[in-house]
Amino acid sequence: MRDDVRALVALSATIAQQDPELLETALAEAGQRATAEQVEETLLQSYLFVGYPAALQAIGRWREMSSRPAPGPTAGNWAEWAARGAEVCSQVYGGQYERLRENVRALHPDMEQWMVVEGYGKVLGRPGLPLPTRELCIVALLAVQRAPQQLYSHLRGALQVGASGEDVEEALAVAGAVSGAERAALASRVWLTVRARNAGGE
Repeated sequence: MRDDVRALVALSATIAQQDPELLETALAEAGQRATAEQVEETLLQSYLFVGYPAALQAIGRWREMSSRPAPGPTAGNWAEWAARGAEVCSQVYGGQYERLRENVRALHPDMEQWMVVEGYGKVLGRPGLPLPTRELCIVALLAVQRAPQQLYSHLRGALQVGASGEDVEEALAVAGAVSGAERAALASRVWLTVRARNAGGE
């Protein structure tokens, strides 16, 4: 894994852990290893997984540490995000895309629309970070959060969009160093399931 990607993965894990000291260290490292735009994108996408409070705290600390002003707002509209979201989501989920939408729709149709339009269209489809890097960062966020079902999906998604198995394992190791042994072990079990099913052609 490249140094810049590893630093962004570590930043994602510390955002999920919500430890101010770890976050400050990770922000400093990311600021040295990655571009400011990459750091901004990593921080922005985290709100989909940790919520606004944790994301805003991380962005606020980044503003203080980097002395960078906030950028201008990004243009876009619902129709544009819907089209981009469908494309990006289908890249991540591959042959499971339609089933995913059906399953989420069964839970709540609004959530299905928000997932595609807001999650994948407005946020994860933005320029600024390659999709494999975004997925590796998401893997780290979810591994720390103890969200095995979502982690399973994004482990497969990372591979689906071109991340290597070695990069996925390194992202899990980075997350495990932050989350502790119990959550690292859970994430490892989920990864073993993904690998076994991939080997079986599922």
